[in-house]
Amino acid sequence: MKLLLDTHVFIWWADAPEHLSAAALAALEDGSNELILSVASVWELQIKIQLGKLKLNVSLKDLVESQQATNGVQLLPVELAHVLALDALPLHHKDPFDRLLIAQSIAEGTTLVSTDSQLSAYPVTLLN
Repeated sequence: MKLLLDTHVFIWWADAPEHLSAAALAALEDGSNELILSVASVWELQIKIQLGKLKLNVSLKDLVESQQATNGVQLLPVELAHVLALDALPLHHKDPFDRLLIAQSIAEGTTLVSTDSQLSAYPVTLLN
């Protein structure tokens, strides 16, 4: 299964896995699943760090590289098709990063791992 990690899921998995459901944690730890992190999430994290809304124990670069090496996390670039797919999404959720993750998940045929209940209003496969 291809799993696209919501930004908070990526952070919690690395630093506070107790915030994840048993099902989400089991899926993340299942070596047969493909783990994907959007560059949009890295961008969102960088913004939060710069605004002082997020503090990490290591640099963002080191965190991403560590997760790539340790857990095989793959980076998903933001493609033009992902951005244009936003046009087909209703405005249930106004967060631009979450909307882009939804569009990417639909376009790439992934399951979106998120605890955000608002995302269930979209035609995306979710794992909470």
